[in-house]
Amino acid sequence: MADVGAVPGEMTAIAIVTPGGPEALVPERRPVPVPGEGEVLIKVGAAGVNRPDVLQRQGKYPPPPGASDIPGLEVAGTIVAAGSGADKLVGQKVCALLAGGGYAEYAVAPAGQCLPLPDDYDLAEAAALPETLFTVWTNLFERAYAVGGDTVLVHGGTSGIGTMAIRLCNLFDVRVIVTCGSDEKCAQAVEWGANHAVNYKTQDYVEEVKAITGGQGVQAVLDMVGGDYVPRNLACLAEDGRHVSIAVLGGAKAEIFIPAIMSKRLTITGSTLRARSVGFKSLVADELMRTVWSFVGEGKLRPAMDRKFALADAAKAHARMDAGEHFGKIVLVV
Repeated sequence: MADVGAVPGEMTAIAIVTPGGPEALVPERRPVPVPGEGEVLIKVGAAGVNRPDVLQRQGKYPPPPGASDIPGLEVAGTIVAAGSGADKLVGQKVCALLAGGGYAEYAVAPAGQCLPLPDDYDLAEAAALPETLFTVWTNLFERAYAVGGDTVLVHGGTSGIGTMAIRLCNLFDVRVIVTCGSDEKCAQAVEWGANHAVNYKTQDYVEEVKAITGGQGVQAVLDMVGGDYVPRNLACLAEDGRHVSIAVLGGAKAEIFIPAIMSKRLTITGSTLRARSVGFKSLVADELMRTVWSFVGEGKLRPAMDRKFALADAAKAHARMDAGEHFGKIVLVV
């Protein structure tokens, strides 16, 4: 194993003592993980906080087999050690997508899931990129085939996913309509770059989408709500439209009218990212390097940042997310 100096035997990490509220997140001492073949050890500078972390804390989303029980799906920092096959990466500043283990001073990541950072890129911002970038790219631009000139509907417009979707749509000439839970959040989303924002608490987003698109509907919907949103989302789609489900925060079951799908030739699909293979995620990272990463270097792709918390204050960060008042990404700084 190659390294750039002494790596301690122990580190501070955030453990889930008993599933429950934010108070379930407690700092504790853990052994520093050792990278295996094709893996790297990252000295973490910052770790992103995501909705799947909350679900894991609540006992509703266990880590996949072989993944760390420490929450955290994305980090940014410096590679300080590597297993065989990844030695050349030691010393590089990167952000990385993980299957778990990010809420810690050190984290192991597959080398193929690391993306190099410009020297002047802020680590807190870098840690807010991988999870939402991989998710939005694979679902909105690959599974839903969004291309320049399309109009898409994205729910949760001020979330990490929503704000990343807005920014990517801006970069690739895709018009984006988002839904938000207040007029204030709608204003924030439009200021961030959304073409239109609909307050789902006071407006019927189906009717609003029809009005905005002149009755044609949108080419794609990115949905994290599920439940009774699904048939309403399908009503928003234009002919040959694509519906992609990435979460079911509003319910895991939906009743849909199949003839409407047939008559408009709609496609219903969905995916999860965490349990996908290292090979798949590495391919996505390669594609991001080719198609998106230049925007990072040019400063054109930066995440919407909400608040930063110290690693030891992970419980406060989760309380912030639970309150639903955040705009963009919440990040833990190590």
